[in-house]
Amino acid sequence: MSIIEKAASRIDHTRAAAPAPVAVEHDGQEVVLEAHGLAPAAEVPVVQPGVATPAAAPVVPPVVPPVVQATPAAAPAARVETPHTATPRVETPGAAPRKTAPKPGVRKVDLDLARMRDAGMVTAASGRTSLLEDFRVIKRPLLKQAFSEGAPGRPNNLIMITSSLPGEGKTYCAINLAMSIAMELDHTVLLVDADVARPSVLRTLGLPAQRGLMDILIDDKLDLSDVMLRTNVDTLSILPAGTSTPRATELLASSTMSSLVNEIAHRYPDRVIIFDSPPLLLTSESRVLAGHMGQIVMVVEAQGTTQHAVKEALRQLEGCSNVNLIYNKARDIPGIEETYDYHYG
Repeated sequence: MSIIEKAASRIDHTRAAAPAPVAVEHDGQEVVLEAHGLAPAAEVPVVQPGVATPAAAPVVPPVVPPVVQATPAAAPAARVETPHTATPRVETPGAAPRKTAPKPGVRKVDLDLARMRDAGMVTAASGRTSLLEDFRVIKRPLLKQAFSEGAPGRPNNLIMITSSLPGEGKTYCAINLAMSIAMELDHTVLLVDADVARPSVLRTLGLPAQRGLMDILIDDKLDLSDVMLRTNVDTLSILPAGTSTPRATELLASSTMSSLVNEIAHRYPDRVIIFDSPPLLLTSESRVLAGHMGQIVMVVEAQGTTQHAVKEALRQLEGCSNVNLIYNKARDIPGIEETYDYHYG
């Protein structure tokens, strides 16, 4: 190491404590080194590991390239963010938030299909019988008409099953017609027990009485889903008659009833609604109910209902355009079962 290098090293170690001039000898001559003459040492400082730069060192403008540091994370001006693109929630000033009370689920009941089959009713498991074929014939024109345009306020998918007098088999026909339509691939069916004076649909099916049609008309807090019964036949639902009331006729004639039948007629585009109605000649409810219907089927008991009763019942239905008759309890023709089995069994 040369004398000058030794001197520079000594100055670097003693800079903080003694910045005074230093005299050294070179070739027999004395050379004085002062602090302000160390610009090259300041430009390229000697960095020793673990030794901090003295705070009292002379301030010399550096000529080396400045050190480029990353922008601090705390500097928000240097950070560009894409604004949130979600649709803002718009609320009406001063309006209270709307709360929708959850509706209870639709209740489900199991029909005893074996019991129904033994009682002579239509079921999918009954096999191909003459009864099943009879109701296939009965339902076809009704389904064809059900989804055609009807009179204003009388959708054709609202079908009322009635009779002139009790005991002619209207409930039996209503249940079998509903079961037959439930076998269709493109339709569902709602069976409504509208015989509010003497409800018989649930009793015939072996089910206990429950809330239903009358309860909806009386209590505006009830919804159709609160009282409707879903069955183990996936395409069949039941609306019971509900609580008996002496104001049944007025309730069936009310605007609430009009709104209800309009709702159930249009809620599902594939639905057919079957109403089991009271007899026409004994109550006023059936005539009021007929005013909401698009189609009416009157059951006539063979060898039982008089011609006079049939004419009088039909007179009660004047103004209804789609009226059909079912001739019920007819005597079997000898040999028809054997012929049927022979051709189609």
